[in-house]
Amino acid sequence: MKISLSPATPEAWSGSVLALGIPENDPQGLVAAMEQRFSLQLSDWLKQKPFSGKPGDCVSLPLLRSDCTALVLVGLGEASSVDRDRLRLAAAAAARAAQGQGGTLGLLLPWSSDTPEEDAAAAAEAVRLALYSDERFRSKPEPSPKPDQLELLGSLPGGLSHGLEAVHPVCAGVELARELVAAPPNSVTPAELARTASHLAHEHGLELTILERSDCEERGMGSFLSVCQGSDLDPKFIHLTYRPNDAASKRLVLVGKGLTFDSGGYNLKVGAAQIDMMKFDMGGSAAVFGAMRAIAELRPAGVEVHMLVASCENMINGSAVHPGDIVTASNGTTIEINNTDAEGRLTLADALVYACKLKPDAIVDLATLTGACVIALGDEIAGLWSGDDSLSSQLEMAAQAAGEGLWRMPLHSPYRKGLKSLLADMKNTGPRPGGSITAALFLKEFVDAGIPWAHIDIAGTVWSDKGRGLDPSGATGYGVRTLVNWIINQANT
Repeated sequence: MKISLSPATPEAWSGSVLALGIPENDPQGLVAAMEQRFSLQLSDWLKQKPFSGKPGDCVSLPLLRSDCTALVLVGLGEASSVDRDRLRLAAAAAARAAQGQGGTLGLLLPWSSDTPEEDAAAAAEAVRLALYSDERFRSKPEPSPKPDQLELLGSLPGGLSHGLEAVHPVCAGVELARELVAAPPNSVTPAELARTASHLAHEHGLELTILERSDCEERGMGSFLSVCQGSDLDPKFIHLTYRPNDAASKRLVLVGKGLTFDSGGYNLKVGAAQIDMMKFDMGGSAAVFGAMRAIAELRPAGVEVHMLVASCENMINGSAVHPGDIVTASNGTTIEINNTDAEGRLTLADALVYACKLKPDAIVDLATLTGACVIALGDEIAGLWSGDDSLSSQLEMAAQAAGEGLWRMPLHSPYRKGLKSLLADMKNTGPRPGGSITAALFLKEFVDAGIPWAHIDIAGTVWSDKGRGLDPSGATGYGVRTLVNWIINQANT
Protein backbone atom coordinates (compact mmCIF):
# COMPACT_ATOMS: atom_id res chain seq x y z
CA MET A 1 0.00 0.00 0.00
CA LYS A 2 1.31 3.43 -0.97
CA ILE A 3 0.94 6.00 1.83
CA SER A 4 1.03 9.73 1.16
CA LEU A 5 -0.26 13.10 2.32
CA SER A 6 -2.86 15.04 0.40
CA PRO A 7 -3.48 18.79 0.69
CA ALA A 8 -7.02 18.35 -0.62
CA THR A 9 -9.97 19.17 1.62
CA PRO A 10 -12.82 16.66 2.02
CA GLU A 11 -14.94 18.92 -0.15
CA ALA A 12 -12.42 18.68 -3.02
CA TRP A 13 -10.74 15.29 -2.56
CA SER A 14 -11.33 12.65 -5.23
CA GLY A 15 -10.57 8.95 -5.14
CA SER A 16 -12.36 5.73 -4.27
CA VAL A 17 -13.39 5.88 -0.59
CA LEU A 18 -13.52 9.04 1.52
CA ALA A 19 -13.42 8.28 5.25
CA LEU A 20 -14.04 10.97 7.86
CA GLY A 21 -13.68 10.82 11.62
CA ILE A 22 -16.70 12.51 13.20
CA PRO A 23 -16.74 13.53 16.87
CA GLU A 24 -20.05 13.70 18.71
CA ASN A 25 -22.12 16.71 17.66
CA ASP A 26 -19.84 17.13 14.64
CA PRO A 27 -18.20 20.39 15.79
CA GLN A 28 -16.48 20.91 12.41
CA GLY A 29 -19.68 20.52 10.44
CA LEU A 30 -18.30 17.73 8.26
CA VAL A 31 -21.68 16.09 7.76
CA ALA A 32 -23.18 19.35 6.51
CA ALA A 33 -20.20 19.83 4.20
CA MET A 34 -20.69 16.35 2.73
CA GLU A 35 -24.42 16.97 2.32
CA GLN A 36 -23.60 19.99 0.22
CA ARG A 37 -20.86 18.28 -1.77
CA PHE A 38 -22.83 15.18 -2.66
CA SER A 39 -26.34 16.73 -2.65
CA LEU A 40 -27.57 14.20 -0.08
CA GLN A 41 -29.79 14.35 3.01
CA LEU A 42 -27.12 12.74 5.17
CA SER A 43 -28.53 13.96 8.48
CA ASP A 44 -31.82 12.11 8.03
CA TRP A 45 -30.00 8.97 6.82
CA LEU A 46 -27.65 9.00 9.81
CA LYS A 47 -30.57 9.21 12.23
CA GLN A 48 -31.98 6.00 10.75
CA LYS A 49 -28.70 4.09 11.10
CA PRO A 50 -28.33 5.41 13.89
CA PHE A 51 -25.04 7.31 13.87
CA SER A 52 -24.24 9.88 16.54
CA GLY A 53 -20.45 10.01 16.42
CA LYS A 54 -19.91 7.75 19.41
CA PRO A 55 -16.83 5.47 19.46
CA GLY A 56 -17.65 2.35 17.48
CA ASP A 57 -20.16 4.05 15.18
CA CYS A 58 -19.29 3.43 11.55
CA VAL A 59 -21.45 3.77 8.44
CA SER A 60 -20.68 3.43 4.77
CA LEU A 61 -22.69 4.98 1.95
CA PRO A 62 -22.14 3.98 -1.71
CA LEU A 63 -22.12 7.08 -3.91
CA LEU A 64 -21.63 5.69 -7.42
CA ARG A 65 -19.75 8.79 -8.51
CA SER A 66 -16.63 9.05 -10.60
CA ASP A 67 -14.90 11.32 -8.09
CA CYS A 68 -15.80 9.25 -5.00
CA THR A 69 -17.40 5.82 -4.95
CA ALA A 70 -18.17 5.62 -1.21
CA LEU A 71 -18.35 7.78 1.90
CA VAL A 72 -17.42 6.32 5.30
CA LEU A 73 -18.15 8.08 8.58
CA VAL A 74 -16.49 6.85 11.78
CA GLY A 75 -17.48 7.99 15.28
CA LEU A 76 -14.78 9.39 17.56
CA GLY A 77 -16.72 10.23 20.70
CA GLU A 78 -16.38 13.54 22.52
CA ALA A 79 -13.93 15.81 20.75
CA SER A 80 -12.05 16.51 23.98
CA SER A 81 -11.52 12.75 24.55
CA VAL A 82 -10.03 11.89 21.17
CA ASP A 83 -6.56 10.41 21.67
CA ARG A 84 -4.21 8.32 19.55
CA ASP A 85 -5.88 5.05 20.48
CA ARG A 86 -9.21 6.47 19.26
CA LEU A 87 -7.53 7.50 16.02
CA ARG A 88 -6.12 3.99 15.59
CA LEU A 89 -9.50 2.38 16.10
CA ALA A 90 -11.19 4.84 13.76
CA ALA A 91 -8.57 4.28 11.05
CA ALA A 92 -8.96 0.51 11.37
CA ALA A 93 -12.77 0.79 11.16
CA ALA A 94 -12.49 2.98 8.08
CA ALA A 95 -10.14 0.49 6.43
CA ARG A 96 -12.49 -2.42 7.07
CA ALA A 97 -15.41 -0.41 5.73
CA ALA A 98 -13.39 0.24 2.56
CA GLN A 99 -12.80 -3.45 1.88
CA GLY A 100 -14.33 -4.50 -1.39
CA GLN A 101 -13.15 -1.25 -2.99
CA GLY A 102 -9.91 -0.85 -4.85
CA GLY A 103 -8.12 2.40 -5.54
CA THR A 104 -7.42 5.14 -3.02
CA LEU A 105 -8.69 5.59 0.52
CA GLY A 106 -8.72 9.19 1.71
CA LEU A 107 -8.70 9.48 5.51
CA LEU A 108 -9.37 12.61 7.54
CA LEU A 109 -8.94 12.49 11.32
CA PRO A 110 -8.41 15.27 13.89
CA TRP A 111 -4.62 15.04 14.08
CA SER A 112 -3.01 16.43 17.21
CA SER A 113 -1.16 19.69 16.64
CA ASP A 114 1.50 18.54 19.12
CA THR A 115 2.23 15.06 17.72
CA PRO A 116 0.94 14.96 14.12
CA GLU A 117 3.71 12.62 12.95
CA GLU A 118 2.96 10.01 15.61
CA ASP A 119 -0.78 10.26 14.98
CA ALA A 120 -0.39 9.89 11.22
CA ALA A 121 1.95 6.90 11.58
CA ALA A 122 -0.42 5.22 14.03
CA ALA A 123 -3.38 5.70 11.66
CA ALA A 124 -1.41 4.43 8.67
CA GLU A 125 -0.30 1.34 10.59
CA ALA A 126 -3.91 0.73 11.64
CA VAL A 127 -5.15 0.90 8.06
CA ARG A 128 -2.57 -1.53 6.72
CA LEU A 129 -2.92 -4.00 9.59
CA ALA A 130 -6.73 -3.90 9.52
CA LEU A 131 -6.68 -4.84 5.83
CA TYR A 132 -4.45 -7.87 6.47
CA SER A 133 -5.90 -11.28 5.62
CA ASP A 134 -4.27 -14.71 5.55
CA GLU A 135 -5.22 -16.75 2.49
CA ARG A 136 -2.14 -19.01 2.40
CA PHE A 137 -3.88 -22.25 3.22
CA ARG A 138 -7.03 -21.92 1.09
CA SER A 139 -7.20 -23.94 -2.10
CA LYS A 140 -9.13 -21.09 -3.72
CA PRO A 141 -8.38 -17.75 -2.07
CA GLU A 142 -11.40 -15.49 -1.93
CA PRO A 143 -10.84 -12.37 -4.03
CA SER A 144 -11.41 -9.20 -2.01
CA PRO A 145 -10.43 -5.84 -3.52
CA LYS A 146 -8.72 -3.51 -1.07
CA PRO A 147 -7.45 0.03 -1.32
CA ASP A 148 -3.90 0.05 -2.61
CA GLN A 149 -3.26 3.68 -1.71
CA LEU A 150 -3.85 5.67 1.46
CA GLU A 151 -3.96 9.45 1.42
CA LEU A 152 -3.96 11.21 4.79
CA LEU A 153 -5.94 14.43 4.67
CA GLY A 154 -5.97 17.44 6.94
CA SER A 155 -3.48 19.79 8.55
CA LEU A 156 -0.36 17.64 8.44
CA PRO A 157 3.14 19.11 7.92
CA GLY A 158 4.54 18.56 4.46
CA GLY A 159 7.75 17.06 5.86
CA LEU A 160 5.77 14.30 7.53
CA SER A 161 6.20 11.87 4.62
CA HIS A 162 9.67 10.94 5.85
CA GLY A 163 8.24 9.93 9.22
CA LEU A 164 5.84 7.54 7.54
CA GLU A 165 8.68 5.48 6.09
CA ALA A 166 8.77 3.29 9.21
CA VAL A 167 5.15 2.21 8.78
CA HIS A 168 5.79 -0.50 6.23
CA PRO A 169 8.77 -2.18 7.96
CA VAL A 170 6.90 -2.26 11.26
CA CYS A 171 3.72 -3.61 9.67
CA ALA A 172 5.73 -6.20 7.74
CA GLY A 173 7.13 -7.37 11.08
CA VAL A 174 3.65 -7.61 12.60
CA GLU A 175 2.40 -9.51 9.56
CA LEU A 176 5.32 -11.95 9.75
CA ALA A 177 4.49 -12.60 13.41
CA ARG A 178 0.83 -13.15 12.53
CA GLU A 179 1.71 -15.61 9.78
CA LEU A 180 4.05 -17.60 12.01
CA VAL A 181 1.49 -17.85 14.83
CA ALA A 182 -1.45 -18.64 12.55
CA ALA A 183 0.28 -21.37 10.55
CA PRO A 184 -0.48 -24.96 11.57
CA PRO A 185 2.13 -26.92 13.53
CA ASN A 186 2.86 -29.18 10.57
CA SER A 187 3.89 -26.05 8.66
CA VAL A 188 5.79 -24.05 11.27
CA THR A 189 8.19 -26.52 12.86
CA PRO A 190 11.50 -25.81 14.61
CA ALA A 191 13.25 -26.41 11.29
CA GLU A 192 10.89 -23.97 9.55
CA LEU A 193 11.61 -21.31 12.16
CA ALA A 194 15.30 -21.84 11.47
CA ARG A 195 14.64 -21.45 7.74
CA THR A 196 12.72 -18.24 8.41
CA ALA A 197 15.70 -16.92 10.35
CA SER A 198 17.99 -17.89 7.48
CA HIS A 199 15.75 -16.03 5.03
CA LEU A 200 15.77 -12.89 7.21
CA ALA A 201 19.53 -13.08 7.56
CA HIS A 202 19.99 -13.39 3.80
CA GLU A 203 17.48 -10.71 2.83
CA HIS A 204 18.41 -8.13 5.45
CA GLY A 205 22.08 -8.65 6.19
CA LEU A 206 21.75 -10.21 9.63
CA GLU A 207 24.09 -12.70 11.27
CA LEU A 208 22.74 -16.15 12.03
CA THR A 209 23.85 -19.04 14.24
CA ILE A 210 21.81 -22.24 14.53
CA LEU A 211 22.66 -24.63 17.34
CA GLU A 212 21.65 -28.22 16.60
CA ARG A 213 20.85 -30.81 19.26
CA SER A 214 24.49 -31.85 19.60
CA ASP A 215 25.56 -28.21 20.00
CA CYS A 216 23.00 -27.74 22.76
CA GLU A 217 24.20 -30.92 24.46
CA GLU A 218 27.77 -29.63 24.42
CA ARG A 219 26.57 -26.45 26.12
CA GLY A 220 24.74 -28.41 28.80
CA MET A 221 21.26 -27.20 27.86
CA GLY A 222 19.53 -30.04 29.68
CA SER A 223 16.52 -27.94 30.61
CA PHE A 224 15.74 -27.01 26.99
CA LEU A 225 16.51 -30.47 25.61
CA SER A 226 14.30 -32.24 28.16
CA VAL A 227 11.23 -30.65 26.58
CA CYS A 228 11.81 -32.14 23.13
CA GLN A 229 12.63 -35.71 24.26
CA GLY A 230 9.23 -36.94 23.10
CA SER A 231 9.26 -35.27 19.67
CA ASP A 232 10.40 -36.74 16.37
CA LEU A 233 11.51 -33.25 15.30
CA ASP A 234 14.96 -31.97 16.14
CA PRO A 235 15.21 -28.84 18.27
CA LYS A 236 16.75 -25.67 16.90
CA PHE A 237 18.39 -22.96 18.99
CA ILE A 238 18.27 -19.84 16.82
CA HIS A 239 20.52 -16.80 17.33
CA LEU A 240 19.93 -13.90 14.94
CA THR A 241 21.96 -10.69 15.24
CA TYR A 242 21.52 -7.16 13.93
CA ARG A 243 24.64 -4.98 13.97
CA PRO A 244 24.43 -1.29 13.03
CA ASN A 245 26.66 0.28 10.44
CA ASP A 246 28.38 2.32 13.12
CA ALA A 247 29.72 1.29 16.51
CA ALA A 248 27.05 0.11 18.92
CA SER A 249 26.84 1.72 22.34
CA LYS A 250 24.10 -0.66 23.56
CA ARG A 251 23.51 -4.39 23.21
CA LEU A 252 19.93 -5.65 23.62
CA VAL A 253 18.70 -9.23 23.65
CA LEU A 254 15.20 -10.39 22.71
CA VAL A 255 14.24 -13.91 23.79
CA GLY A 256 11.10 -15.59 22.46
CA LYS A 257 9.45 -18.81 23.59
CA GLY A 258 9.46 -21.13 20.56
CA LEU A 259 7.19 -24.12 21.25
CA THR A 260 5.84 -24.84 17.79
CA PHE A 261 3.34 -27.24 19.36
CA ASP A 262 2.63 -27.98 22.99
CA SER A 263 0.69 -31.15 23.81
CA GLY A 264 1.43 -30.67 27.50
CA GLY A 265 3.55 -33.83 27.52
CA TYR A 266 2.43 -36.43 30.06
CA ASN A 267 0.52 -33.65 31.82
CA LEU A 268 -1.60 -33.68 28.67
CA LYS A 269 -3.73 -30.65 27.90
CA VAL A 270 -7.39 -31.58 28.26
CA GLY A 271 -10.74 -29.84 28.43
CA ALA A 272 -10.58 -26.07 28.30
CA ALA A 273 -6.86 -26.15 27.50
CA GLN A 274 -7.73 -26.13 23.76
CA ILE A 275 -4.94 -28.40 22.62
CA ASP A 276 -5.82 -27.67 18.98
CA MET A 277 -4.72 -24.06 19.51
CA MET A 278 -1.30 -24.90 20.90
CA LYS A 279 0.26 -23.91 17.60
CA PHE A 280 0.33 -20.40 19.05
CA ASP A 281 2.67 -21.42 21.85
CA MET A 282 5.48 -19.98 19.76
CA GLY A 283 3.89 -16.51 19.85
CA GLY A 284 6.87 -15.13 21.76
CA SER A 285 9.26 -16.30 19.08
CA ALA A 286 6.97 -14.88 16.39
CA ALA A 287 7.04 -11.48 18.10
CA VAL A 288 10.84 -11.36 18.28
CA PHE A 289 11.11 -12.59 14.68
CA GLY A 290 8.78 -9.80 13.60
CA ALA A 291 10.70 -7.22 15.60
CA MET A 292 14.00 -8.33 14.07
CA ARG A 293 12.50 -8.16 10.59
CA ALA A 294 11.43 -4.56 11.21
CA ILE A 295 14.68 -3.52 12.89
CA ALA A 296 16.73 -5.05 10.07
CA GLU A 297 14.98 -2.76 7.60
CA LEU A 298 14.88 0.33 9.81
CA ARG A 299 18.56 -0.12 10.73
CA PRO A 300 18.75 2.07 13.85
CA ALA A 301 22.19 3.42 14.66
CA GLY A 302 24.14 2.76 17.82
CA VAL A 303 22.30 -0.34 19.02
CA GLU A 304 23.10 -4.04 18.55
CA VAL A 305 20.17 -6.45 18.79
CA HIS A 306 20.29 -10.20 19.37
CA MET A 307 17.32 -12.53 18.99
CA LEU A 308 17.29 -15.93 20.72
CA VAL A 309 14.70 -18.68 20.23
CA ALA A 310 15.03 -22.16 21.74
CA SER A 311 12.55 -23.93 19.48
CA CYS A 312 11.09 -27.42 19.81
CA GLU A 313 7.87 -29.40 20.25
CA ASN A 314 6.51 -30.79 23.51
CA MET A 315 5.20 -34.22 22.56
CA ILE A 316 4.67 -37.67 24.06
CA ASN A 317 6.41 -40.95 23.29
CA GLY A 318 8.43 -43.53 25.19
CA SER A 319 11.36 -41.14 25.44
CA ALA A 320 9.38 -38.15 26.69
CA VAL A 321 10.29 -36.52 29.98
CA HIS A 322 8.40 -37.88 32.98
CA PRO A 323 6.72 -35.81 35.67
CA GLY A 324 9.24 -36.04 38.49
CA ASP A 325 12.37 -36.12 36.31
CA ILE A 326 15.27 -33.93 37.37
CA VAL A 327 17.24 -32.10 34.68
CA THR A 328 20.20 -29.73 34.74
CA ALA A 329 20.21 -26.33 33.02
CA SER A 330 23.29 -24.87 31.38
CA ASN A 331 24.15 -22.78 34.45
CA GLY A 332 24.22 -25.92 36.63
CA THR A 333 20.81 -25.40 38.25
CA THR A 334 18.93 -28.67 38.81
CA ILE A 335 15.18 -28.63 38.14
CA GLU A 336 12.56 -31.12 39.25
CA ILE A 337 9.90 -31.22 36.54
CA ASN A 338 6.69 -31.58 38.50
CA ASN A 339 4.58 -30.53 35.51
CA THR A 340 5.56 -31.33 31.92
CA ASP A 341 3.05 -28.73 30.71
CA ALA A 342 5.16 -25.97 32.25
CA GLU A 343 7.68 -26.53 29.50
CA GLY A 344 8.13 -23.03 28.12
CA ARG A 345 10.05 -21.85 31.15
CA LEU A 346 12.38 -24.84 30.76
CA THR A 347 13.32 -23.76 27.24
CA LEU A 348 13.61 -20.11 28.28
CA ALA A 349 15.89 -21.01 31.18
CA ASP A 350 18.74 -22.11 28.91
CA ALA A 351 18.01 -19.28 26.46
CA LEU A 352 18.35 -16.73 29.29
CA VAL A 353 21.65 -18.26 30.43
CA TYR A 354 22.91 -17.98 26.84
CA ALA A 355 21.63 -14.38 26.68
CA CYS A 356 23.57 -13.39 29.80
CA LYS A 357 26.80 -14.65 28.24
CA LEU A 358 26.37 -11.99 25.56
CA LYS A 359 26.90 -9.35 28.28
CA PRO A 360 23.88 -7.28 27.21
CA ASP A 361 22.62 -3.98 28.52
CA ALA A 362 19.13 -5.45 28.79
CA ILE A 363 17.20 -8.67 28.12
CA VAL A 364 13.49 -8.86 27.31
CA ASP A 365 11.72 -12.19 26.91
CA LEU A 366 8.24 -12.73 25.49
CA ALA A 367 6.30 -15.92 26.04
CA THR A 368 2.82 -17.41 26.00
CA LEU A 369 3.72 -18.67 29.43
CA THR A 370 0.74 -18.97 31.78
CA GLY A 371 -3.02 -19.26 31.78
CA ALA A 372 -2.84 -17.44 35.11
CA CYS A 373 -1.84 -14.25 33.29
CA VAL A 374 -4.96 -14.51 31.11
CA ILE A 375 -7.13 -14.90 34.20
CA ALA A 376 -5.50 -11.82 35.73
CA LEU A 377 -5.41 -9.48 32.73
CA GLY A 378 -7.70 -10.92 30.06
CA ASP A 379 -6.91 -11.02 26.36
CA GLU A 380 -6.08 -7.37 25.65
CA ILE A 381 -3.32 -6.74 28.21
CA ALA A 382 -0.01 -8.57 28.55
CA GLY A 383 1.76 -8.93 31.89
CA LEU A 384 5.16 -7.39 32.58
CA TRP A 385 7.54 -8.58 35.29
CA SER A 386 10.87 -6.95 36.03
CA GLY A 387 12.98 -5.94 38.98
CA ASP A 388 14.34 -2.97 37.04
CA ASP A 389 12.19 0.16 37.26
CA SER A 390 13.95 1.91 34.38
CA LEU A 391 13.49 -0.98 31.97
CA SER A 392 9.88 -1.43 33.05
CA SER A 393 9.16 2.23 32.40
CA GLN A 394 10.83 2.07 28.99
CA LEU A 395 8.71 -0.92 27.95
CA GLU A 396 5.50 0.59 29.31
CA MET A 397 6.11 3.78 27.33
CA ALA A 398 6.94 1.79 24.20
CA ALA A 399 3.75 -0.26 24.56
CA GLN A 400 1.62 2.82 25.13
CA ALA A 401 3.02 4.43 21.99
CA ALA A 402 2.32 1.22 20.09
CA GLY A 403 -1.25 0.93 21.34
CA GLU A 404 -0.50 -2.47 22.89
CA GLY A 405 -1.79 -3.14 26.39
CA LEU A 406 0.92 -3.87 28.97
CA TRP A 407 0.63 -3.91 32.77
CA ARG A 408 3.44 -4.26 35.26
CA MET A 409 2.86 -7.12 37.72
CA PRO A 410 4.57 -7.77 41.06
CA LEU A 411 7.76 -9.82 41.09
CA HIS A 412 7.00 -10.86 44.67
CA SER A 413 10.13 -12.60 45.95
CA PRO A 414 8.47 -14.37 48.94
CA TYR A 415 6.57 -16.53 46.42
CA ARG A 416 9.95 -18.03 45.42
CA LYS A 417 9.52 -20.54 48.27
CA GLY A 418 6.74 -22.17 46.25
CA LEU A 419 9.39 -23.39 43.80
CA LYS A 420 11.38 -25.28 46.44
CA SER A 421 12.05 -28.95 45.72
CA LEU A 422 12.88 -31.69 48.21
CA LEU A 423 15.50 -33.12 45.86
CA ALA A 424 16.59 -30.54 43.29
CA ASP A 425 17.49 -26.85 43.42
CA MET A 426 13.95 -25.95 42.38
CA LYS A 427 10.72 -27.21 40.81
CA ASN A 428 9.43 -25.85 37.52
CA THR A 429 6.02 -24.89 38.96
CA GLY A 430 4.74 -23.59 42.26
CA PRO A 431 1.26 -23.47 43.80
CA ARG A 432 -1.68 -22.54 41.57
CA PRO A 433 -2.30 -19.13 43.23
CA GLY A 434 0.02 -16.52 41.76
CA GLY A 435 1.09 -18.89 38.99
CA SER A 436 2.19 -16.15 36.60
CA ILE A 437 4.33 -14.61 39.36
CA THR A 438 6.10 -17.86 40.26
CA ALA A 439 6.69 -18.45 36.54
CA ALA A 440 8.47 -15.10 36.33
CA LEU A 441 10.42 -15.89 39.51
CA PHE A 442 11.51 -19.18 37.95
CA LEU A 443 12.90 -17.33 34.92
CA LYS A 444 14.65 -14.79 37.13
CA GLU A 445 16.83 -17.61 38.51
CA PHE A 446 18.56 -17.84 35.13
CA VAL A 447 19.39 -14.16 34.71
CA ASP A 448 22.70 -12.89 36.07
CA ALA A 449 22.43 -10.29 38.82
CA GLY A 450 23.01 -6.79 37.52
CA ILE A 451 21.59 -7.37 34.02
CA PRO A 452 18.29 -5.50 33.51
CA TRP A 453 15.70 -8.10 32.53
CA ALA A 454 11.98 -8.08 31.82
CA HIS A 455 9.53 -10.87 31.16
CA ILE A 456 6.35 -10.26 29.15
CA ASP A 457 3.60 -12.89 29.28
CA ILE A 458 1.53 -12.67 26.09
CA ALA A 459 -0.65 -15.75 26.61
CA GLY A 460 -3.82 -13.68 26.38
CA THR A 461 -2.83 -11.17 23.72
CA VAL A 462 -1.29 -13.46 21.10
CA TRP A 463 -4.67 -14.51 19.66
CA SER A 464 -8.11 -12.96 19.21
CA ASP A 465 -11.11 -15.19 18.55
CA LYS A 466 -13.36 -12.39 17.29
CA GLY A 467 -10.89 -9.68 16.31
CA ARG A 468 -10.35 -6.42 18.15
CA GLY A 469 -9.20 -2.95 17.24
CA LEU A 470 -6.83 -3.22 14.31
CA ASP A 471 -6.37 -6.96 14.83
CA PRO A 472 -8.33 -9.43 12.71
CA SER A 473 -9.65 -12.68 14.10
CA GLY A 474 -6.76 -15.01 14.81
CA ALA A 475 -3.10 -14.14 15.34
CA THR A 476 -2.52 -10.54 16.46
CA GLY A 477 1.23 -10.09 16.11
CA TYR A 478 1.25 -8.62 19.60
CA GLY A 479 4.58 -7.35 20.88
CA VAL A 480 6.29 -6.46 17.61
CA ARG A 481 5.47 -2.75 17.73
CA THR A 482 6.29 -2.49 21.43
CA LEU A 483 9.71 -4.09 20.92
CA VAL A 484 10.49 -1.98 17.86
CA ASN A 485 9.54 1.21 19.71
CA TRP A 486 11.69 0.20 22.66
CA ILE A 487 14.71 -0.57 20.49
CA ILE A 488 14.38 2.64 18.48
CA ASN A 489 14.07 4.64 21.71
CA GLN A 490 17.20 2.97 23.06
CA ALA A 491 19.03 3.82 19.86
CA ASN A 492 18.07 7.47 20.30
CA THR A 493 19.21 7.78 23.93
